[in-house]
Amino acid sequence: MVLEVKNVQYSYKSQKEKEILKNVSMQFEEKKFYTIVGASGAGKTTFLSLLAGLDLPVRGTILYNGEDIQEKGLNYHRKHHVSLVFQNYNLIDYLTTEENVRLGGTKKPQDLLEKVNIPCEDWKRNVLQLSGGQQQRVAIARALASNAKVLLADEPTGNLDENTAGEIIELLKRTAHELGKCVIVVTHSKYLAAQADEIIMIKDGCIESVTELPD
Repeated sequence: MVLEVKNVQYSYKSQKEKEILKNVSMQFEEKKFYTIVGASGAGKTTFLSLLAGLDLPVRGTILYNGEDIQEKGLNYHRKHHVSLVFQNYNLIDYLTTEENVRLGGTKKPQDLLEKVNIPCEDWKRNVLQLSGGQQQRVAIARALASNAKVLLADEPTGNLDENTAGEIIELLKRTAHELGKCVIVVTHSKYLAAQADEIIMIKDGCIESVTELPD
């Protein structure tokens, strides 16, 4: 496995008596597409933040290739091990499409923009001139510019119409199955969740179930 969560507990510093995650354990493999589902406030986004090294658990460990991510530091983990895709895209609004992708890593932005079906006439355009679906594809291309083995996405289809959301879901699936990355997505969308290899249900800070779906 590429990423492992072992007996993780988490609570906010200001509310130590209220546990957000309770003794959570889970293993993640490369070439697999995972979705994390559950009600608002269940702990989904907190779980994703811990996987990304954006925060530390109160107890327990998060391992990357068997090594505690704190050993080399959270900055190293975020730079080398994971890439992130957000619901609101988080693109740099004064840069072009190509320049935004270049920020993600060392891979050629042109190759990645072709991979996510952004036409070449849009590569030099300001990213704000693109549609919401195109901007999300650029955000995924930026994530793919990294050599990181893990791609984490928080509600990546939340702002998109049904057809565009379908295109993003197919792109995430290809990222796992064809590019060999471990893709982990937090979502409220039942349709997106059902496209995964495994659905992780979080309820009241605990993993209630892990459902493996047939090919």
